[in-house]
Amino acid sequence: MTSPAPAPSLRTVAVAAMRQNGFEPEFSSAVMREVRSLDERAVGSLPPGTLDLRALPWSSIDNRESRDLDQIEVAERRPDGSIVVRIGVADVESLVPLGSAADDHAAANTTSVYTGVAVFPMLPERLSTDLSSLNEGADRLAVVIEFTVARDGALSGASVYRAMVHNRAKLTYDGVGMWLEGTGPAPRAVAAWKELGDQVRLQDEAAQRLRQARTLAGALNFESVEATPVVVRGKVVDLAVARRNRARDLIEDFMVAANRSVAIFLIANGSASLRRVVREPKRWDRIVELAAEVNETLPDTPDSVALSGFLSRRREADPDHFADLSLSVVKLLGPGIYVLERRLGSRREAGHFGLAVADYVHSTAPNRRFADLVTQRMLRAATSKGPPPYTDAELTDIATRCTERGEAARKVERTMRKVAGASMLAERVGEDFTAIVTASSPKGIYARVLNPPVEGRIVRGGRGLDVGDTVRLKLTVADATRGFIDFEHASQDASRKLERSRRKKAAADRLRSRIGETFDAQVSGVSDSGTYVRLLDGTAEGRVVRGYKGLSVGQNVPVKLINTDSVHGFIDFEFAKKSDVAKDDRLERKRAAAVTLVESIGDWFRAIVSGSSRKATWIKTKPDGIEGRLVRGRQGLKPGDELGVVLLEADPARGFIDFAREDTVLPADDSPYSHPY
Repeated sequence: MTSPAPAPSLRTVAVAAMRQNGFEPEFSSAVMREVRSLDERAVGSLPPGTLDLRALPWSSIDNRESRDLDQIEVAERRPDGSIVVRIGVADVESLVPLGSAADDHAAANTTSVYTGVAVFPMLPERLSTDLSSLNEGADRLAVVIEFTVARDGALSGASVYRAMVHNRAKLTYDGVGMWLEGTGPAPRAVAAWKELGDQVRLQDEAAQRLRQARTLAGALNFESVEATPVVVRGKVVDLAVARRNRARDLIEDFMVAANRSVAIFLIANGSASLRRVVREPKRWDRIVELAAEVNETLPDTPDSVALSGFLSRRREADPDHFADLSLSVVKLLGPGIYVLERRLGSRREAGHFGLAVADYVHSTAPNRRFADLVTQRMLRAATSKGPPPYTDAELTDIATRCTERGEAARKVERTMRKVAGASMLAERVGEDFTAIVTASSPKGIYARVLNPPVEGRIVRGGRGLDVGDTVRLKLTVADATRGFIDFEHASQDASRKLERSRRKKAAADRLRSRIGETFDAQVSGVSDSGTYVRLLDGTAEGRVVRGYKGLSVGQNVPVKLINTDSVHGFIDFEFAKKSDVAKDDRLERKRAAAVTLVESIGDWFRAIVSGSSRKATWIKTKPDGIEGRLVRGRQGLKPGDELGVVLLEADPARGFIDFAREDTVLPADDSPYSHPY
């Protein structure tokens, strides 16, 4: 009997998805010859007329695994209280001549594609992660974007020039974010160098000013919404959504300010540009309905200031679940597009609805976006007073191509999320999941499961559902080969269930200020899916998530409100006759342990099963004794079993430390693998 052919690696699937969507995933021999011919010594030399700013305390903040560092930052306080910010952007234009083989490849793909399981860079790695990347400890040429931030956040003094720079420290979002928020220790480089700590805090102050000014102008306060595969040592260990923090906000605020400054600079120099535009949303009526579910009122016509205020209030009210509200609003706003902009002054069109700015270009990521490389060439022409590198007709074609390729890249990334997600859900076909509807159109209705954050299509029972609805779905298909994830929604009593869900969202919002209070309640349901109570005053119903053992239907009990989720309509209670000191101590230990593990997501550990029940399996790592929950690969385990695990999540706020069994992770490529421990 012939054995079935082995399943293709995820990288092989990703390459096929790239080609299917019109990308060229490999570089031609002409491109590689060009890149090999580059003189590394010339990259670190100081060209005539270029400023030498290597002595400034530059640093970068990025993802831990990032290797293509497009920008670094430094700030300086002025006597009048304003802050001068300099953003050093990789000088890619000097290394990729217009019309070269590398430029032709970049113009065709227009973007790097990040599938999680593999990165398909727009430019060869010798450029994007080496010669043009602003790596720690390296002298590099940069295009410096300089602007001044006033006390009230007003932006002025936009200028652009070339300089030699030196990145003193590569910092990470998680490490800097926790330190700025006071929930974690200073990153190692910050602890070792006081000037760097002072510098990052000054940058944070400038960013806070910028954010406040943009918020007043109507900038929308979104959270990251898309899950991406987490790959460590050639294995896909999880799907995760990056959590927003002060460090991510800092970089976002700086990049928006830099892109605005470049747009203003080009206008001042009479240059055309490729503008990035997000039009007013066509589904504003649905955004108004979502706001009404939590007793908020938005105007009948699109208003970015009103929407910004609503989002800011919701993020403050329910930060743990804000990402899913962001997901709904982002889907309803629609994607941005690139357009040619030559009109100046008062004749400029309205600009980026989501950012509340009229002038906005992409300029800070030339290693991975072709539009940014084009902008860099426009800047070179403007500063040197040379002829423009492109005609208006060429810029219009480039804008159309970048918009189309951006949508194609999102399709590839979405396909790979589904392939990875289907693999992780393959053994759970037939189970029910809570999900939020992410798209509803004649082309289909889609929803994203809350955990794991996987999106699929509702193939049955979806009539009447709309973006933002929270629903219970049954998984019917999880086909990793084709990346198909299908759900069905029980259409019986669907309208009644949706109305009940909306009532619970409103109730959760009303109760959010009363977390920690105790209520009199009656147990209304006990099943495998959970234990539920209804408050005796009739104001709300919710789930008992702690202390539910031994409760029975009809029993009157006091319950403590411990969490509300107004995005999904969840209200969580605890039943405890008296304070459990041991549980409280264990929670504090887990919070402290989670702080130390934040930058170890994806790492491997040896562990022993310390406890098991129908709903959960608990482990302790060896030899550190860190306690956590095994959320994938629980079957067949019993206390005392030893196994290898991968860290999936470390949440200091909630004390969550989650692992997966090592044999549940997926190979990203065909390379051999050996245990790291």
